[in-house]
Amino acid sequence: MIKHVVIWNLKDPSRKALHIAAIRAALEGLRGRIPGLLAIEVGADIGSDANARDVVLYSEFADRSALDAYQQHPLHVVVKDVVGPLVTDRSVVDWEA
Repeated sequence: MIKHVVIWNLKDPSRKALHIAAIRAALEGLRGRIPGLLAIEVGADIGSDANARDVVLYSEFADRSALDAYQQHPLHVVVKDVVGPLVTDRSVVDWEA
């Protein structure tokens, strides 16, 4: 299994709730629609650390090829067009579990 985490800051923190809701709906809407995507969850920072990022994606994939396929999947490409304009400072960590 591959675990995939992406963290971002929002470009417009004054619209945090609205933008996180849009990001959550877009990404979690992929659940059950892409082969090999086992789990997906979006979380919003609750403000307990001044150095925290605003939003995180946690997902699990059957294997590396499933993660690679997800990155190019047409449904994911559409989601990137939704998320991309709302975020900045993207960081990613993938690991084998």
